Amino acid sequence: MKQPSPYANSLALQRFPVVVVGAGPAGLTVGNILRAAGAECLVLETESRQFVERRPRAGVIEEWAVRGLERRGLARNLLDRAELHTACEFRFEGERHRLPYQELTGSHHWVYPQPSLVTDLVREYADVRGGQIRFGVRDVRLHDLDGDRPSVSYTCPETGGRQVVECSFVAGCDGARGATRAALPPERARVARHDYGIGWLALLAEAPPAGDSVLFGCHPDGFAGQMPRSPEVTRYYLQCPPGDDPTGWPHERVWTELRRRLGAAGAPPPVEGPLLEKRVLDMHDYVTEPMAFGRLFLAGDAAHLVAPIAAKGMNLALHDAFLLGDALTAHLTSGDDSGLAGYSQACLRRVWDYQEFSQWLSELYHGTAAGEPFRTGTTLARLRRLFTSRAAAAAFAEQYLGTAAHY
Repeated sequence: MKQPSPYANSLALQRFPVVVVGAGPAGLTVGNILRAAGAECLVLETESRQFVERRPRAGVIEEWAVRGLERRGLARNLLDRAELHTACEFRFEGERHRLPYQELTGSHHWVYPQPSLVTDLVREYADVRGGQIRFGVRDVRLHDLDGDRPSVSYTCPETGGRQVVECSFVAGCDGARGATRAALPPERARVARHDYGIGWLALLAEAPPAGDSVLFGCHPDGFAGQMPRSPEVTRYYLQCPPGDDPTGWPHERVWTELRRRLGAAGAPPPVEGPLLEKRVLDMHDYVTEPMAFGRLFLAGDAAHLVAPIAAKGMNLALHDAFLLGDALTAHLTSGDDSGLAGYSQACLRRVWDYQEFSQWLSELYHGTAAGEPFRTGTTLARLRRLFTSRAAAAAFAEQYLGTAAHY
């Protein structure tokens, strides 16, 4: 729907070559790439700086993504502080099965909480590279995206007045419920959706992880996962019905289920501790095609959502940001439009690759709890194959680490 003119009752008109909407990993990475090239941009964020620097999110970063950040001068703290993971462990039929993916592929994961990465990126963009960023803005609207002078308007939190920013391009990095996604013309966007029909109870525990790796419990009562975040904090997941009420999971029930679903011969039980967070995530995916509409380019969850089944969300956001930041820089500094023209197609190749792997991995995690003997049997066969066939293990490791689709 066409937005009303942004200029009525507005303050002084401003202009930036690029307006980035959203100060998450994607938006801040785009902003940092532009500033490193000397290009001006403005980042708009509806939340406060304190909020975005503390918002709990993912923590698993693939090696190619870390190297991409490193090449752009954005990984100093990450490389100093992140934990390096070289293996994961599956538990099923009461046994432990370790999968040494670095040995199989030569690659590994880093674990670095997203709030820490966002803090680094905000500091680098705003405090070091002098980038313009406005927090706490309200009622963000996009205008004239099909023309050569698009604009973004918003309500200023200090004055309550409307501000208008003219630009050449808008980078939509404000997530699934943001203004840029809402601005898509429905007749030009195809949104493919998939619902897994399951929920995960997401837990953040003030307790050290039990062991040095990610754990996947494939149990008849439902999936359980351990994802270390730091030596003192651990992310856990428990499969539950979609839309389940987190209050129905008191402390004792949570730890009883974690002990049962992650239990295996010779395995230490999860280390019990206070639960800092408890919420239910309904497992679903979507992909928006194309990811570019006139002068609007989407990145991260604004364009696609992949359920946390395979820990791919932040990695996809960074992949988009590398491509978009480089493409915008090429246009602004040398007039090269090839990156912008090919942006959507290049992003979507990796997006669909990761979506397919997430769907495949979901059956591995949840098949034994489906209550269907045939699915249970085929899921267990798939699990056993991972630990009896080096080729099957290596193929899994390549997809798990993202090395099958190099950036």
